[in-house]
Amino acid sequence: MSLHPMVIVLIVVAVLAALAVGCLRIVREYERAVVFRLGRLRGPLGPGLLFIFPGLDRLVRVDLRVVTLTIPPQEVITKDNVTARVNAVVLFRVVDPVRSVMEVENHAVATSQIAQTTLRSVVGRAELDTLLAHRADLNEDLTTTIARQTEPWGVEAQIVEIKDVEIPEMMQRAMAREAEAERERRAKVISARGELQASAELRDAARTLSESPVSIQLRYLQTLLELGADQNSTVVFPLPMDIVRPLLDLADQVKPAPVSQVPVSQAPGSQVPVSQASVNQAPISQAPAKGTNNEIRAHT
Repeated sequence: MSLHPMVIVLIVVAVLAALAVGCLRIVREYERAVVFRLGRLRGPLGPGLLFIFPGLDRLVRVDLRVVTLTIPPQEVITKDNVTARVNAVVLFRVVDPVRSVMEVENHAVATSQIAQTTLRSVVGRAELDTLLAHRADLNEDLTTTIARQTEPWGVEAQIVEIKDVEIPEMMQRAMAREAEAERERRAKVISARGELQASAELRDAARTLSESPVSIQLRYLQTLLELGADQNSTVVFPLPMDIVRPLLDLADQVKPAPVSQVPVSQAPGSQVPVSQASVNQAPISQAPAKGTNNEIRAHT
């Protein structure tokens, strides 16, 4: 039984329509298609509707949007021999679809590996203080280094940021003590500067008060008023030195004159008082003189 020619035509049209539908590819606006026909490169195609011959062409889609890549934590040793765990994030995009396919097998994996290696290298050349305080400089260095290495692949590294830095707990305590000591040093310096300025102001105030003695008395009265404002049982009355100094000078002038020792001649039959010191210094012997006894015996 033979088929009707119209049926054969319909079957052929249906097969051709199915093949045509299978050969159509839609490339989105943010994508580009790199097509290989029999192994030979056809330039980046798209966006829009593409016609691909099945079995002859192979299509590779390349996303041109920015890709966010998270670098896992890396164990690094800084320049000052401090162990730290550092992770980062990389934002990159494909700027040349052909080179991203022809120059590297998987540009995303390659960029990730390069970012990890560069992160360890850059952080290892920096000290811990630089890693914590000057992170922007390290980010710029990372971005420049990664972009230079991925440029031959048609990949542009736009932003590289260090997310977190983990240091040992012992180092955290040491840094806390260092920061506390630095704050105390600043407080002492500020206090010393304040004392210096206050002394200068007090010097100027003393000069101003010395020009008018009445102002000193008014200052004394104001001090008494401030002391009396509080409910204190003790009242301190400041005594001006202008009143005390004359009394001190008078006390220095009025001093007892030293007693002068005047020699006194001994008259016959007079009694000269003997001081205690002379008695102590010249003790009198108790033994009688022999010449005196002989004279008394002869007179008898």
